Amino acid sequence: MYAWFYRHVLFGPNWLRIIESLFLLYLLTIVLFLWVYPWAFTTFGLNDNNIG
Repeated sequence: MYAWFYRHVLFGPNWLRIIESLFLLYLLTIVLFLWVYPWAFTTFGLNDNNIG
């Protein structure tokens, strides 16, 4: 899957593909920390410290 993405979705020479991959990984990390994790934290009650 990653090889297909690297070959077919990213464009340019190899050095540019590496930079694009790092940038997309950076964007994914930002999206997770700003929107996905806070939503999951409040939706599923992950801040509850009780067991059981």
